[in-house]
Amino acid sequence: MKSNKETIQKNSTPGRPVDAFDRRILGELVRNARQTYAEIGTKVGLSAPAVHDRVKRMIASGTIASTNAAIDPMSVGKPFLAFVHVDASGWGKSERMMKLRDFPEVEELHSVTGDCCVILKVRTANADAMERFLAQVYALPGVRATRSYVVLTTYLDRPVQAEVTETWPDVPLPAM
Repeated sequence: MKSNKETIQKNSTPGRPVDAFDRRILGELVRNARQTYAEIGTKVGLSAPAVHDRVKRMIASGTIASTNAAIDPMSVGKPFLAFVHVDASGWGKSERMMKLRDFPEVEELHSVTGDCCVILKVRTANADAMERFLAQVYALPGVRATRSYVVLTTYLDRPVQAEVTETWPDVPLPAM
């Protein structure tokens, strides 16, 4: 089993900075990871071997953390999405908090600052399944309270983007 240090992703900067070519390659992989290195190379202005070398380097450095299939939640019977704020006594990077990783309903688990200790992204079949999940969370030692925010409509759900906003659009603010 991995140690907590290995399984917790900190909000920190990566060891190896990416350059403009790396960002373009990453953008192409996010759009369609099934492209060949030659196809990506044509789009970013590099040869297929150069793209291959850069991708290998980014995998080795951890810039590319994993490759996953994006699954449609409806097709696997999990259309009910909620964000759950968990209040607990004495939490932090504890084994109790790590137990939440064992629930297949939990897609994300974040230790946060603010009004709660932990935020979970949870996906279930329906409200009844969410209620059963929350009962399991309450059974964990130290949990004092939860607050759930059920998602009605998702307007944007995308992976991390490699692009950087160079200039912000001029958006007029409403008159006061």
